Amino acid sequence: MLILTIRTERPEAEVGLFNDHDQLAYETWPAFRELSDTIHKKIETILASQQKSFADVGGIVCFAGPGSFTGLRIGLTVGDALAYGLGVPVVATKDPDWLHAGVGRLLNGENDVVAMPEYGAPVHITQQKK
Repeated sequence: MLILTIRTERPEAEVGLFNDHDQLAYETWPAFRELSDTIHKKIETILASQQKSFADVGGIVCFAGPGSFTGLRIGLTVGDALAYGLGVPVVATKDPDWLHAGVGRLLNGENDVVAMPEYGAPVHITQQKK
């Protein structure tokens, strides 16, 4: 199974491409405040580097956190949207060995349907200012 991996909770984002447990390609880049502008381009580039297209992707693994609110939100939203659009399973894991754990879950037939973030702390919602 061709698996796309996404990790975006820190200033340096990561995308990878795996054939089951075998890494085909992996890229890390300083995304910081440009993550939403660069992540799709990086995914397209990593697929093209292996002569693959979105149609070849069989599953998606995302890092669930903990980490940056905005970074996790962007990465998991991209993973969820791609999984939904491609009709493939998506899993999210916060395991320290997230790649191995996530790939294992996909290969065991698991599907989170919606990959949810783990921010590492309770959400603080402030009162609306009038």
